[in-house]
Amino acid sequence: MEKEFKNLTVLIVGYNPDADLNLIKKAWKFVKLAHTGQKRLSGEPFASHPLEVAKRLAGWHMDTTTIVAALLHDTIEDGGAKREDIVQEFGDDVARLVDGVTKVTELRLIGTHKQASVENLRKMILAMAKDLRVVFLKLADRLHNMETLSYLSPEKQKENAIETLEVYVPLAERLGMGRVKAQLDDLAFPYVYPDDYKKLVNLSKPYFKRAEEHIKKMKRKILVALSKENVKAEVHGRKKHLYSLWIKLQRPDIDWDFDKIYDIVALRIIVGTVSQCHTALGTVHGLYKPVPHVGLSDFIAQPKPNGYRSIHTKVFGPGGRIVEVQIRTFLMHEEAEYGAAAHWAYSESKSLGASSEVLEKGRGTTSKVSKLPWVKQLLEWQKEISDSEEFLKAVKFDALRHRNFIFSPLGDVYDLPVGATPVDFAYAVHTDLGKSISGAKVDGKMVPLDYKLKSGQVVEIIKSKNEKGPSVKWLNFAATRQAASEINKYLRKREKTR
Repeated sequence: MEKEFKNLTVLIVGYNPDADLNLIKKAWKFVKLAHTGQKRLSGEPFASHPLEVAKRLAGWHMDTTTIVAALLHDTIEDGGAKREDIVQEFGDDVARLVDGVTKVTELRLIGTHKQASVENLRKMILAMAKDLRVVFLKLADRLHNMETLSYLSPEKQKENAIETLEVYVPLAERLGMGRVKAQLDDLAFPYVYPDDYKKLVNLSKPYFKRAEEHIKKMKRKILVALSKENVKAEVHGRKKHLYSLWIKLQRPDIDWDFDKIYDIVALRIIVGTVSQCHTALGTVHGLYKPVPHVGLSDFIAQPKPNGYRSIHTKVFGPGGRIVEVQIRTFLMHEEAEYGAAAHWAYSESKSLGASSEVLEKGRGTTSKVSKLPWVKQLLEWQKEISDSEEFLKAVKFDALRHRNFIFSPLGDVYDLPVGATPVDFAYAVHTDLGKSISGAKVDGKMVPLDYKLKSGQVVEIIKSKNEKGPSVKWLNFAATRQAASEINKYLRKREKTR
């Protein structure tokens, strides 16, 4: 373990030369003492787990306080330490993070009493809203626990894997942490859907191999062309994660046809500046014809609500095979991989001129993280919803479900759950618009109000001249809590005035 701890300190100094290594070493000694004689089910010393959690957080370039809290996060619950010991030795900030993780650790949305699980979910949301580092800690903790899941009983394996897919994966996705989401997806997949996992592994092998051969040819050609444009770039092949591939193959329009999956291995071009992104796009289209109608997605000009930025284009590659190409800067790549955690990154904060003192307190570039609209929404629901069943539904099936990005005719983007309709869109824009719906157009064509929206569509709400108010029928297909709540509110008010 001492060698692994040494690796941790080297990793930290690599991105944060001003890190307080003495405090980190002190925490490591404290951890070993608190967990003396304790073993994990794998037979490893218990202290190996918090060390692995700290290493993952260091990989996300987290501040010293978070690293120390990661080392200490199990010392109260599973070790022999008391909260007062943490405060005295490491300060209030570290103790608060350890507190937050301890509360969140109790979270169980399946296999427990519903009321208790909801109360723990409320604790998690409050802890998250106060300091998002609690969630980063919990995600790193869950990541290592999923990597060592094989040591648990089959029942516990499945329970933890389902919970990971239902809660922690969408949480990582909402925080824009693409790499973490994909890792958790693939770790849970074989435990929740073992038969489908084995089937996919066998079926996908020849397609991955063929796609990788195409990507190698394209990579060489693109690098040569970019060097002629004096653009320094990294070009990589990115294999689609198995769980994500499985989800896509099940779509009715795909129906397990691998030839319809254009990003089974995507080409990723990483450059220095936004202008070089556009140069790279022109270079790619000069070498390979873009696919008509499939379209270009410019998430740099119009970022996704979780902050994701990149240009995606589909081109006809070698042999006429359609290949997806993703183009972004190095900073965009870091943000796409680590999302909200990237905003705690020491190196990025330093480039913006923040002092070492500010960076060490973890306040470098976190203002936009702490103001994430969906975190605010969760806090509002905390106050509004007293019924546990309703709260659990709101969080699991709205705030934490997969999202679609829907556009207004003016280009504003709205973040809505899968299954959302034009009615949900209208209420997301403004309550008054929801009260005045007479019809809706999607991509210029009239659609029924219960139409299920798809990501990237443009929605135009046709307003009635006089406010008609919502219909009770809308409650049958409204997918967001916001829309359902406003519809119910209006209907109650109308009943009272009759």
